This record gives sequence, C-alpha cells and structure tokens, in this order.
Amino acid sequence: MHGHHESWFTALLNQFLAGPANAVYQMVGKTPQDPAHPFPDWLATEIFCMLVIMALAAIVRASLSMDRPGTLQHLFESIYGFVKEQAHDVIGHGSSKFVGYSATVFLFIVVMNLIGLVPAFESPTMFPWVPLGLAICTFLYYNFWGFKVQGVLGYLKHFAGPMWWLAWFMFPLEIISHLIRPMSLTIRLYANMLAGEQVTVGFLALVPFLVPVAVMGLHTFVSLLQAFIFMLLTMAYVGGAIEHEEH
Repeated sequence: MHGHHESWFTALLNQFLAGPANAVYQMVGKTPQDPAHPFPDWLATEIFCMLVIMALAAIVRASLSMDRPGTLQHLFESIYGFVKEQAHDVIGHGSSKFVGYSATVFLFIVVMNLIGLVPAFESPTMFPWVPLGLAICTFLYYNFWGFKVQGVLGYLKHFAGPMWWLAWFMFPLEIISHLIRPMSLTIRLYANMLAGEQVTVGFLALVPFLVPVAVMGLHTFVSLLQAFIFMLLTMAYVGGAIEHEEH
C-alpha cells in the first residue's frame, strides 16, 4: 500500500517498450503526457497481472496429473468447479460454454484487486479505466451471445417486453437500461476498490501494528467479494440475453 509512484515493472516497460507504446498512441491519434514514460502505473500493473495468470496457467498445464495433482492444479480445479456451479445456478441449461469467460474475468479481477497488498504495486481496479474496460468486454460478450443464440430479430424482440402493445414504451427503456450496465459495473468495482485502498492506507498511517492486519484481511475479503459480484452479474446478463431460447 503506497502513494502514486512508478513501480519497478512500470519502469521496466517504459525503459524497453516506450517506442512501441508511443507508436500505438500515434496510431489512435493520442499523445502521452510523458513520451519517455508512456506506460501509466495502472496499465503496467494490469499487464503484469495478466502475465502472472498466464504463467500460472502454463505451469499448471505443463504439470497436469490425474494421479498426483499439485497444489496449483487443485487451486485452479477448485476455482473452475466453483465458477461452473455458479454458472449452472444462474444461467441454467447450456451454461458450460460461458464458464471460460466467467472464470477468466473472476481470476483477472481477483489478482488485480489483491496485488495492491503487495509492496510497490497498486490495484489497477482502483483506476476507472480498468473496470470500464472489463465492463465493456462483458457488455459486448453477453450481447454477442444474445444475437447468436436468438438471432437478430429474436434478440431485438427481447427488448420489446412480453406485451406487444407496450413495446413502444419498453424498447427505449430496455435499451437505456442495458446501456447503463457498463457504467454500473464500472462504478461498483472502482468505488469499492478505491475506498478499500484509502481505508487501508489510512489505518497503516495511523496504527502501523496489528490493526492493519485486520484491515488488510477485510481488504482481501472485499477484493474477493467484488470479483464474485462482477462475475455473477456477468452470468446474470448472459442468462437474460439467452433466456427466451433456453426456455
């Protein structure tokens, strides 16, 4: 837990990949605030979390065993089983094809939330662009499956409501409701993580012994809870998008 500064991984990226990063900025018509340091800390930490998850998955894949599964394999299998059970409860029939995305979102958010407890790192989810990116991905994901499962007309009818004579009122209302979802997902994750970070930093400054341990435990619980809520809402949105076809 700490103030704003450049972590060692951010410094590493800015030292060796500043050129390619600036080229990407130019491609989208943007100019970084500091061309010598185009990677902000939150983006570098997000990339680091992604690399950590990929490395762990590669290790598990290389050491898969039916007879003597290792600790990491047990952990990943437990997470997968938990997500699969939740998907079945929330989405219902045919939920297995949505487990991969849901588990990835859950793991990614958990790691990004918890990395703030590691010295020299800040949780990327306490910066609004990260939750917003995840929320947009979820928005595109469930709408894609809605169109794929129900067809264009079938999915658009989904917005019209159950009674045709109220379609003129329900359709714009449903569209607005769906467009608000990414912002709702963003604010929920961002606000909770930012508040948790500030509370923990405050307690560390006031009481440097014993009490912060309990606060950090609370921060861990909130981190897991927020990842679970984000995953659960993703499943609920998918379930709602495909429900007419499934039932």
